[in-house]
Amino acid sequence: MLRLLPATAALSAVLLAASGCAHYQLGTGSSPGFRSIYIEPAASRTLVPQSQAILSTRLREAFLRDGRVQLLNSAAEADTSLTIAITDYRREIATVREGDTGLARKFNVTLTASCSLRDNRAGKNIWEKRPVTATREVFTDSGQLQSEYEVVPWLADLLAAQILHATLDTW
Repeated sequence: MLRLLPATAALSAVLLAASGCAHYQLGTGSSPGFRSIYIEPAASRTLVPQSQAILSTRLREAFLRDGRVQLLNSAAEADTSLTIAITDYRREIATVREGDTGLARKFNVTLTASCSLRDNRAGKNIWEKRPVTATREVFTDSGQLQSEYEVVPWLADLLAAQILHATLDTW
């Protein structure tokens, strides 16, 4: 009888652990109140070249990877429409060069967008002009212009992830 006690305890521990994992689901656990979305091409009110095309592409890719809603090519067919406008691009000096404090070595570059989500079925906005901001560091060792040009896709990825989260996760 005493020999069965450790085996019984081990079996109980395994059953307890297995029952805790039985209801585990991969993902966010939330589902949006709509099944399809139309993402309008991003507009830009800044002078960042190609930023709207890069952000539009990265945003569509993020929604496709997530898979919780279907992307459609027409606002008339979709349950919701997402509108994005790039509203601001800023750079702030983060670090100056050691030999010349008048020259920057590192910038913090910030890209800001304003987003609106519209319920096409009800004909009303779910949320409007929600600001979304992404910031990355840029080192100017290879030149400021080249460094800033290379950071735009990174900023677009960050913005796309935040817009996806704001759109699909429970608010």
